[in-house]
Amino acid sequence: MEFKAKDLAEILKGRVDGDPETVVSTFARIESGRPGTISFFANPKYEKYVYTSKASIIIVNDTFVPKEPVSATLLRVEDSYAAVASLMDYVTAMKRTYTDHRGRYSRRRWSSKIGKKVYLGDFSYVGKHASVGDYTKIYEQVYIGDNVKVGKHCIIYPGVKIYADCVIGDYVIIHSNAVIGADGFGFAPLEDGTWKKIEHTGNVIIGNNVEIGANSTVDKSQMGSTVIHDGVKIDNHCQIAHNVEVGENTVMAAMTGIAGSTKIGRHCIFGGQVGVAGHVTIADNSSFAAQSGVISSIKEEGKAYMGSPCLLYRDYLRSYALFKKAGKH
Repeated sequence: MEFKAKDLAEILKGRVDGDPETVVSTFARIESGRPGTISFFANPKYEKYVYTSKASIIIVNDTFVPKEPVSATLLRVEDSYAAVASLMDYVTAMKRTYTDHRGRYSRRRWSSKIGKKVYLGDFSYVGKHASVGDYTKIYEQVYIGDNVKVGKHCIIYPGVKIYADCVIGDYVIIHSNAVIGADGFGFAPLEDGTWKKIEHTGNVIIGNNVEIGANSTVDKSQMGSTVIHDGVKIDNHCQIAHNVEVGENTVMAAMTGIAGSTKIGRHCIFGGQVGVAGHVTIADNSSFAAQSGVISSIKEEGKAYMGSPCLLYRDYLRSYALFKKAGKH
């Protein structure tokens, strides 16, 4: 997809400083820009790359005054960081063509309901009494079980498995090989030392504008529902266990694991590899540094934590200073 500088200026409501006919076809970081790419400059510590970058176009703030000659065409906007984000959204939207498509080797049960301009890739399957909303794109080799409801404008990438009875909201993105609705990890010990499987009869409910990363899993509840509320963003390789509830606009980095029946508040932040014990409650606006271990409920809102078992961030830093001193004796 190619754009001229003058066209980009119109899209971003900016102005061209240089050749308006300059053409670009892809994005690049400013330090690794090459001919035919567009980069942006927002952080002052990267200014040196404005003068050395081979990018054809660089998006800069209106207030930027070069200290050295610049070979690239500059596209001046009010906020360069916001502008490049808007441009990436624009390009992505253009790539998502909404056309009716039923893959030659896809299969759907006669009782399922498929909305208008839905893309259904090859070797995908839609089960009995399932429904798929308008403008949703289901890529190849996706399994959608019986009675599943998928909303409108969703993107379900290849290899995703959505078990029976789950509910997916609107504008949801689920990346490759994620599994929604598998059984939770529940077994009862028997007298002979073996384990009896506890059947899980619930489902998973995912709200609107949720994104779930590749190879992540959200287990269905034993009874009732595992719930992922609106705006939640879950990275790759995360595990959400049965009967968990994740509050609105909470984000989780890769390899976070949430044990069963835990209730997470709104606007929480989890760094990579955070582990949360089961049956605890986490207050709104809590944040956890990478590899934190949460073993008890967090009751006070808006606090940051670190360590395993986790402590308040400042308390952990004080404790760590003592650990280091103790190790020297």
